[in-house]
Amino acid sequence: MIRRAGVLIGLALAIVAVAGIGWIYRLEILLEIVEIRLHVDVAPTRAVEWDSGSDPAGRPEAERPPNIVVILADDLGWNDLSWLGGGVAGGTVPTPNIDSLAREGIHFANGYAANGTCAPSRAALMTGRYGTRFGFEFTPTPAGFSTLVPLLGNTMPGTLRNTLVEDVGPSIPYDDMGVPASEITLAELLAPAGYHSVHIGKWHLGHSGGMAPHDQGFDESLLMASGLYLPEDHPDVVNSKQDFDGIDRFLWRAMQFSASFNGGPEFEPDGYLTDYYTDQAVRAIEANRNRPFFLYLAHWAVHTPLQALKDDYDALSHIEEHRLRVYAAMVRSLDRSVGGVLAALRENGLEENTLVFFTSDNGAPAYIGLPRVNEPFRGWKISFFEGGIHVPFFLKWPARLTGGQTFEAPVHGFDIFSTAAAAAGVELPRDRIIDGVDLVPFVAGEAEGVPHERLFWRTGGYQAVLADGYKLQISDPPGRTWLFHLPSDPTEQRNLADAAPTRVDALRELLAEHNVQQAAPLWPSAVASPINVDKTLLDPDAPDDDFIYWFN
Repeated sequence: MIRRAGVLIGLALAIVAVAGIGWIYRLEILLEIVEIRLHVDVAPTRAVEWDSGSDPAGRPEAERPPNIVVILADDLGWNDLSWLGGGVAGGTVPTPNIDSLAREGIHFANGYAANGTCAPSRAALMTGRYGTRFGFEFTPTPAGFSTLVPLLGNTMPGTLRNTLVEDVGPSIPYDDMGVPASEITLAELLAPAGYHSVHIGKWHLGHSGGMAPHDQGFDESLLMASGLYLPEDHPDVVNSKQDFDGIDRFLWRAMQFSASFNGGPEFEPDGYLTDYYTDQAVRAIEANRNRPFFLYLAHWAVHTPLQALKDDYDALSHIEEHRLRVYAAMVRSLDRSVGGVLAALRENGLEENTLVFFTSDNGAPAYIGLPRVNEPFRGWKISFFEGGIHVPFFLKWPARLTGGQTFEAPVHGFDIFSTAAAAAGVELPRDRIIDGVDLVPFVAGEAEGVPHERLFWRTGGYQAVLADGYKLQISDPPGRTWLFHLPSDPTEQRNLADAAPTRVDALRELLAEHNVQQAAPLWPSAVASPINVDKTLLDPDAPDDDFIYWFN
């Protein structure tokens, strides 16, 4: 969701309820009002002047702690990368720069996102904690969401299961839903060690009450204020609209092409959004080359709306399907971005002593209508099946870790917090539970055991636990239980729940113990939406399909 989506549309919601008007016409009226109400004035592009300086502690380069770069993709599928022999369009769209992080760094073969959706996943990464420990359980959504989503979803052709309204609407404004100021972000943790912290891109962790990135420890923040990659009619963009997805139609009407800097007024970025963020990241690296820095490059790519740079689209003429070709071009631009960041580190003499993390906030979604994006895994973004939470996860730190390794034990997005803190020589907070662990000793063979004996995921009535290689998922509704043994069945084809009731009971007990330690949600779930585990949104539901219900 975009920041300004909190401005909503009681008039529009009244119109869609008017009797005697066909659904498609009511939807179009709604979308027209959304466009009118959500759009704001956006100033012409402006230069961002990144602050530069020297190490505040006066340490020579050899004695400074390492720089930390976290590159977070949005909705990247496991099969979007080419380094394991996969890739978009049958592997015909290589991702050499992202692949190089796996070849030259550490590949965490079982890297997990903290959630199946973006905001809760990012909250855990930024705090080193399960978001449910401080009430960040549900994805922030604007007022009216619980009315709009059922109207959009329940009337789509082929839908057999309805979205359920959980609440009449959020009890607090959209901008107030986020990581509380009382939490300690990675940027805040690193500040006393002399780090200059820069945020570029998506946030989705709140904006008011001290929750904006420039209030949560980032010295500078270039924020994605809205989500178009270029204006829809720009000569350098190629668009793909998914008319079969009501939410996609909503986003095209609601979004603009805009950014803001340190909470200032909105302005147009200077170019295609992924490339613009990359250019700014390179400039930020150059500005901070003489002091320790933390760069959080939170890309919007490859999230919808699907918009490709024309040059990238033209370079993939072998792909016949338009939607797939646009998506592939977006993956191509994301890979180019990683290459630009790595080159900037190398050219500024920073490559050796910089930790570079690369991962995604969750897997690829079903609503883009592309069936192979998460292969070989089952499931989609939003779900806790492997396709939703098993993500690319790489770490490169040449000064400390021998590259070319694959680490098999499960790791988690919140481990980035603790790994970065340890590398910086910063002590973790003692007044709260930190769930992440420093991964370096495990990779280096200096620690015994595994980073995590168990991992948990929770969003309302949909929950999961992974322990001893077994993953239990519970979704209520529809009252389903799945148990998979991932070492022998990594693609989750054989549900063992009925055959292993003792194992199910033991994992349910772990879930119960975990849940007792979690906080009440800071805001309610608005809807419970059915997600088909195995089909894209283009495919009609069948009565015997597997479904989970997502509590936003």
